[in-house]
Amino acid sequence: MSKAAEVIEIIKGMTALELKELKELFEETFGVTAAAPVAVAAAAPAAGAAAAPAAEEKTEFDVILKAAGANKIAVIKVVRELTGLGLKEAKDLVDGAPKPVKEKVSKADAEAVAAKLKEAGAEVEVK
Repeated sequence: MSKAAEVIEIIKGMTALELKELKELFEETFGVTAAAPVAVAAAAPAAGAAAAPAAEEKTEFDVILKAAGANKIAVIKVVRELTGLGLKEAKDLVDGAPKPVKEKVSKADAEAVAAKLKEAGAEVEVK
């Protein structure tokens, strides 16, 4: 096995923290940057802030139906429209609130779903 293949095998077995340390050591030793220009531009604003909060930034959100509210039928219709569920499944979801309506969606999608549900009279939470 060549040295390059051995290095690849070692890298495959490393944790994310070990890979970060390797990258930093590589940059220090050879005076280069191992990040793509796009990644550097994205990381630049976070440079002044602590690294941990930047890593914890949420990209996926869940829309939770907390209560159907006064207009339960309208909420069931919106749930059916948003999820593609049948009438019985949508009714069961609404009756079983609090329940997630959409999971792991972008912030914009989560806000749009929440707005539609609120417009129908439901009580909604985005997590």
